[in-house]
Amino acid sequence: MSKADIGLIGLAVMGENLILNMESKGFTVACFNRTVSKVDDFINGRAKGKKIIGCHSIEELVANLKTPRKIMLMVKAGTAVDAFIDMVLPHLENGDIIIDGGNSHFPDTIHRTEYVESKGKLYIGTGVSGGEEGALLGPSIMPGGSPPAWVHVKPIFQAICAKTDAGEPCCEWVGENGAGHFVKMVHNGIEYGDMQLICEIYQMMKDGLGMSNKEMHDCFAQWYEGELNSYLIEITRDILGFKDKDGSEVIDLILDTAGQKGTGKWTAIEALNQGQPLTLIGEAVFARCLSALKEERVKASKVLRGPKSKFRGDKAKFLNDLQQALYASKIISYAQGYQLMRAAAAEYKWNLNYGGIALMWRGGCIIRSVFLGKIKEAYTKKPKLENLLLDPFFKTAIRKAQSSWRRVVTNAVKLGIPMPAITSALAFYDGYRSERLPANLLQAQRDYFGAHTYERVDKPRGEFFHTNWTGHGGQTAASTYTV
Repeated sequence: MSKADIGLIGLAVMGENLILNMESKGFTVACFNRTVSKVDDFINGRAKGKKIIGCHSIEELVANLKTPRKIMLMVKAGTAVDAFIDMVLPHLENGDIIIDGGNSHFPDTIHRTEYVESKGKLYIGTGVSGGEEGALLGPSIMPGGSPPAWVHVKPIFQAICAKTDAGEPCCEWVGENGAGHFVKMVHNGIEYGDMQLICEIYQMMKDGLGMSNKEMHDCFAQWYEGELNSYLIEITRDILGFKDKDGSEVIDLILDTAGQKGTGKWTAIEALNQGQPLTLIGEAVFARCLSALKEERVKASKVLRGPKSKFRGDKAKFLNDLQQALYASKIISYAQGYQLMRAAAAEYKWNLNYGGIALMWRGGCIIRSVFLGKIKEAYTKKPKLENLLLDPFFKTAIRKAQSSWRRVVTNAVKLGIPMPAITSALAFYDGYRSERLPANLLQAQRDYFGAHTYERVDKPRGEFFHTNWTGHGGQTAASTYTV
């Protein structure tokens, strides 16, 4: 067998499926796993008879690669990535490429790119989204790192990635150092938001409207045919219609407690670091944290009381309201995610292609939806668009949905059904469209207790003032800083 086009380390589900995907597109792949028996199992199992070379050592893996060598790591994010980088580097030549395809935190990728480049090699940190099925049939791929590396991996990545209906590859170069993993992190943050929004609609349908799983299944099936067409709506439809062998509805047997493995949390933390109000994604993370307090919630449910009112309106009309509220909130989720990307691009000096990012998310990934085509159009028309809400299409969509959105939030409060993400999305919208917010009072409070100063509406920006509010505080002001 001839030398391999690419090598891959890590034969867990994603690694195996990516290898099979690459091989099916005409590439020869060499593979290695720290537990070497997994290599033999793979070669004698799913990889049997295919152009896949099993290797029992790093040296053997490197020896079986064409130059410039390309080695992709599909290992657990964290110290394992650093360990394999140090294991591989001594065997590589200048210009060879290391690719991290795991869910690494983007600051780690920034440091790793610098480290690997200092050794004369090239580095790519790439987000890969789509799960097991995506890895095998076509994921969304978001690469960033050493720009000269892109030309060498582009033919492989764009061959194996998902394609839009027009045949466009859901993979393009994102930017320098940690840009690829940053965009994947924001993707996952939006994924957290989308999932939480759908869960809130589900709870309102179930507890507020008393709908059966079959009725909810039918409703999501209808929504899937319209403007809410997306992968997450599709799988929600399927989940609500799924029955066990004994006829029981599986959704009702699942414990209502969720974890969060990091990427949503990272998105919220980076939003705070950048001073960007990603309120919806933050609420989605906190909703998972609250769900994890199962035992406490069970105790609280026996002693804490809420409203006893029942929904008494027109059920069909309210289902339309729910659809519109979900759509409007989804717009806010993406608007906030793009806000964070714009802020980070300025901070880290990345030249992000926002329309191209939407295109990368059109297929293969968890948040894929027809909706993303409109985001692509918005940034194609205006690459420096400040906020999606200012685009004519999304501005019109919000205007159309707004009354429904407010009715949903009002009914949620009346019925005592928690809708933190949908409610925070509406609050963000109302805050963003407000010419004046009450931060003037907040600044007065800070100046009162800490002499932190404030700016004035009748003076140029950048001039700061202090008031002696009590008459005995003196005129000395603290240095100006933003909290």
